[in-house]
Amino acid sequence: MSDYYKVLGVAKNASQEEIKKAYRKNALKYHPDRNQGNSEAERKFKEISEAYDVLSDEKKRAVYDQYGAEALRGGMGGAAGGHPGGFSSMEEALRTFMNAFGSDGGGGGIFDSIFGMEQEEAGGRPGASKRVNLSLSFEEAMKGIEKDVVLTNYTQCEDCRGSGAATPSSIKKCPHCQGTGQFHQTRGFFSMSTTCAQCGGRGQIITNHCPQCRGAGRVKKKQQVTIKIPAGVDSGMRLRMAGYGDAGEGGAPSGDLYVFITVASHPVFQREGDDLILELPISFTEAALGCKRELPTVLGETCSIAIPQGTQSAKVLRVRGKGAPNVHGHGRGDMLVKIVVETPVDLSSEQQEILRAFAASERDKNSPRKRSFLDRFKTFFTS
Repeated sequence: MSDYYKVLGVAKNASQEEIKKAYRKNALKYHPDRNQGNSEAERKFKEISEAYDVLSDEKKRAVYDQYGAEALRGGMGGAAGGHPGGFSSMEEALRTFMNAFGSDGGGGGIFDSIFGMEQEEAGGRPGASKRVNLSLSFEEAMKGIEKDVVLTNYTQCEDCRGSGAATPSSIKKCPHCQGTGQFHQTRGFFSMSTTCAQCGGRGQIITNHCPQCRGAGRVKKKQQVTIKIPAGVDSGMRLRMAGYGDAGEGGAPSGDLYVFITVASHPVFQREGDDLILELPISFTEAALGCKRELPTVLGETCSIAIPQGTQSAKVLRVRGKGAPNVHGHGRGDMLVKIVVETPVDLSSEQQEILRAFAASERDKNSPRKRSFLDRFKTFFTS
């Protein structure tokens, strides 16, 4: 006897969604309308439909899991499909197929896709979306700004208000589809609907077109659009302005406007997510003795930072809440201050003497990393 779970290719603990998904995939593959004259495909189609009929019903599935398929074909649950030997006719298998796809397909939808009859959206074609590239300075991106751009779009015709007709009386019911926008056909076991070719699915025809738009319902027009850029945007981000693309045809929705952002680099700050990195040069003595510094932030504020005694070059100090604003309004990142210790240059004779005296007074504990490095080298060469 066939294992229904293996037939569908699912695990025994598969969810109903997984079972349905597996059946749909196999049913489309072995459907008789796609495999005309193929008896093996017909047998397979019946088999997977029988498996789905049982496993998609929680009560039948429970009986099957406990007692097997024979219990369903015998006295406990009636026959799967109503017959003692499973699905004996193609009609039963196709009925299961219709039930599995009916909620998604209705009278067209999924069946039109199966047989290569994809249906155009009734009521007109949605407008095309538009793209605009916008360059911002670093400061504009941090603070947020409004930018005006000029677009050339298809907009709804003002004379006919998008109808495409010269007068309301110029709009008539389509005689081909009787105003339904659909043309119905019967193929084998299915009744399918396709878009009416004469009216394009609108259910109406225009006998006298609008002279301004010539029946299109829309005209090309330049318009100024104000784009609100939120604080915290970064290069590569994309903003969507719904309805700012081309107007749709026949009353269909307008497309959208997509704004692609490019942000210029900054001479001081580098961005990493919502954090800002600032390299801070300090002198040898400041690093050794410690100091305090007042630093500017990206939004024009100032903040104080304490640099501890003995700070090494490349040390990173974090100033919380002084980074870039989060573009979604979730506070601000941090400012990461990377210390760069400068070696003094252009020393006078007096300064050189002071440093020589200091070098003579240095002890191992004053340079722990240097001592550790030398010790590792000694171990390497003596081993």
